[in-house]
Amino acid sequence: MNDNPTPRSEEQARASLYAPSTHPERARPRHRGRWLLIAVLLSAAAAAAWYYYFQPAAQQEAPQRRTKGGPNAAARPMSVVAAPAAAADVPVYLTGLGTVTPLHTVTVRSRVEGQLVRILFREGEMVKAGQLLAEIDPRPFQVQLTQAEGQMARDQALLRNAQLDLERYRTLFQQDSIARQQLDTQAALVRQYEGAVKSDQGQIDNARLQLTYSRITAPVAGRIGLRQVDPGNIVRASDQNGIVVITQLEPISVIFTVPEDQISIVMKRLRGREKIPVEAWDRADKNKLATGALVTVDNQIDATTGTVKLRAQFGNEDYLLFPNQFVNARLLIDVLQGATVIPGSAVQRGAQGTFVYVVQADKTVTVRPVSLGPTSGQRVAVSSGVKPGEVVVVDGADKLREGAKVELPGQNEAGGDAARAGKKGGKDGRQRGAGKGRPPTAEQ
Repeated sequence: MNDNPTPRSEEQARASLYAPSTHPERARPRHRGRWLLIAVLLSAAAAAAWYYYFQPAAQQEAPQRRTKGGPNAAARPMSVVAAPAAAADVPVYLTGLGTVTPLHTVTVRSRVEGQLVRILFREGEMVKAGQLLAEIDPRPFQVQLTQAEGQMARDQALLRNAQLDLERYRTLFQQDSIARQQLDTQAALVRQYEGAVKSDQGQIDNARLQLTYSRITAPVAGRIGLRQVDPGNIVRASDQNGIVVITQLEPISVIFTVPEDQISIVMKRLRGREKIPVEAWDRADKNKLATGALVTVDNQIDATTGTVKLRAQFGNEDYLLFPNQFVNARLLIDVLQGATVIPGSAVQRGAQGTFVYVVQADKTVTVRPVSLGPTSGQRVAVSSGVKPGEVVVVDGADKLREGAKVELPGQNEAGGDAARAGKKGGKDGRQRGAGKGRPPTAEQ
C-alpha cells in the first residue's frame, strides 16, 4: 500500500480545506452576528422614536415646572407694565364712514346774456345772501326799458281818446243820433287799447327784470370759490361752469352709513324726540373735529351694501369741516354707567378665548378669562372677569405663564395708589387725558 498521496488526492484535500463547512456547529456563529445586528438597529429606532415623540413634551413641561415655583422663577421675576382696572361711564357708539356735505351748494350763473363788466368778490371770502357779486353791461336792457315805456305812453294816449269817444257815442245813442253798431264798435276799440296798455306794462316789467338780472347777487350765504370767468367775457345763461360756486359752510352736514341691523335702535331714539349726539373725527380717527346732532334717516336701505344713510348737522363755527371731506362719524346710542374698563392692550386672545393676566398681591400673575363690552378709545369695558382696582398686565404678557413671578419697574411705590385710584373711577386721570387729540375715552 502506497502511503504517498497522489496528485489528485492532494487537490481534493486542498479544495476541501477552503470549501464551506456544512457542519451545524461551525455555521452557528454567523447566524448569531446577524441577529445581533438586527437587535442593534431596533434599539436605535426605539431611541429615535423616544427622542422625537417624548422629548418635545418634556421640554414644554420643563419651563412650566420652572415658572410654577422652581428656583429659577423665584430668582428671576419678569419685568412687565401693568395698570389698574377702573370704574367709569362708557359711551356706546355706532360708527360709520361719512362725507361732509353742504346744506346748499349753488353755481352762480347769469340769467341774461351780456358782457361781464365787473367782479365784486374776492375768491375764498365769505359772502352773505343778496350780496352783489358781479355786473353785466346794463345798457341794452335800459334801451329796452325805454322803448317799452314809450310804447306804453302811446297806447295810453290812444286809450284815453277812445274812452272819450265812447262817452260821446253813448250820449248820441241816447239821443238816437247814431246806430247801436257804432257804439259797440267804439266800446270794442276801448277794450283793445286797454289790452295793449297791459301788454306794454308787461314789456316794461320784463325790461326792468332784465336790468335787475344784470346785477348778479349771492343767492345763499357761504364761502365763495374760484371764479370761472374773467371780466370782459360774454356770459350766457346756458354756460355750464357759471361764474362762481358758493358753498354753505355754517351750518354743514355729514352723511354717513350704519348697518341695517342697527337702524331699529336709531329709529327708536328718533321717535322719542331725543337729540342724538354725533361726533365727527378725522380720517385717522385720532382728532375730533366737531360735535353735532342727528337730523334724519334715509327712507330706504341700500340693498347692495346692507347699510342706511343718516344725516347729522354741525354748527361748524370754526370751519373744521370742509365739503367732501372724509370723516369717521360716531353716533352715541347709549352710556354704560359705572362699567369696569381696562386698557385694550391688556386683552389677550388664545384658544380659550379672551383673557388677561392679573397681578396678585404676592407679585405673581394669574390667567383670568374676561367678557368684553364696548370699546371706548384706547380702553375696553369688561363685563365679567375683572373688578375695579385689580391690576392687569398691559405690556410683556407674551412671556408670561400661570403663576409667573413679575416685577413692575417704577410702579412698586405707585401701585397701591393706582389701585385705589382705579376703585374711585379714575376721575383725575380722565381730566388729564381729555383734550389731547385722542379718540374719546370712557370718561369723556
